[in-house]
Amino acid sequence: MGDIATSSKQITFYYSSKSLRAKQALAYAKAEGLPVEEIDLLKNKLTGTQILELAERLQLEVADLVNKEIPAYKKHFKQYSLSTDDWIKMIRYNPEIIKQPIALRGNKTILVKNPTDITKL
Repeated sequence: MGDIATSSKQITFYYSSKSLRAKQALAYAKAEGLPVEEIDLLKNKLTGTQILELAERLQLEVADLVNKEIPAYKKHFKQYSLSTDDWIKMIRYNPEIIKQPIALRGNKTILVKNPTDITKL
């Protein structure tokens, strides 16, 4: 681990700019005056090491980082049983399938399900 730099002084926020929940959480964090470093997954591709580290920080398998409820997954990936390395490649080249937003602060990492979750950091 260690490819992802974190700080206890700011929140690192991995999100999709197309996600309403992410936009709401980001707006909430900013309204609360929380310092946020924004990383739009659609503009900034994650490395394989970063994907692995996010999964480890969330205590998930890489395959469990995939949002199986979205149309892109159902259309292109549902029929496949992939290895960890294959899922890493799929997430790298299809960032819209990763569960997000993900927020980090210091040693804490959460999958944001509600905008107010950001205050748990």
